[in-house]
Amino acid sequence: MPKHDGQIVIKKYANRRLYNTGTSTYVTLDDLAVMVKKGEDFVVQDAKSGDDITHSVLTQIIFEQESKTGNTLLPISFLRQLISYYGDQMQMVVPSYLEHSMQAFAEQQSQMREQINKAFGDTPLGKNLQVPLQLVEEQVRRNTEMFHQAMQMFSPFMAAPPAVKETRKADAKDLDELKEQLRALQTKLDTLS
Repeated sequence: MPKHDGQIVIKKYANRRLYNTGTSTYVTLDDLAVMVKKGEDFVVQDAKSGDDITHSVLTQIIFEQESKTGNTLLPISFLRQLISYYGDQMQMVVPSYLEHSMQAFAEQQSQMREQINKAFGDTPLGKNLQVPLQLVEEQVRRNTEMFHQAMQMFSPFMAAPPAVKETRKADAKDLDELKEQLRALQTKLDTLS
């Protein structure tokens, strides 16, 4: 069984077939997705060149999962934001930030499950109860805010979120009104002197 630093080696051939050298069987992208979910560590290599193509294969799995199920984990706004970082000075920071965010999310999800088990124990409700959507949405909102704040620390001129833009517009409008009032007062003062 050939392994690569404790990892299962998957060979990808020119005909797009994937061969698991650990089990000596051909596998599909769905099989690799199951391996990921089980926590099995593998590396995908181009059979001819030996190049590591794990990243592109995992990306392909995500693409297929999103198109098959219709359940999108990556919202369009996130994808656009991610694409905007390619070639940007932030490109080097984003991967580690996303990795840490996903680790924190997994830890928080585990903690929520523990709390639910403590609260409801071995009851049917406890077994069937999933993490309330509101808690997950709140965590996503907090992570998104932290992401924006972190990105603004590195790039203070980064585009602000819509709520901040609206506040800035209102502030600019108030400032324009104050300027106009000052001009009117100056005109009155000029006519009095």
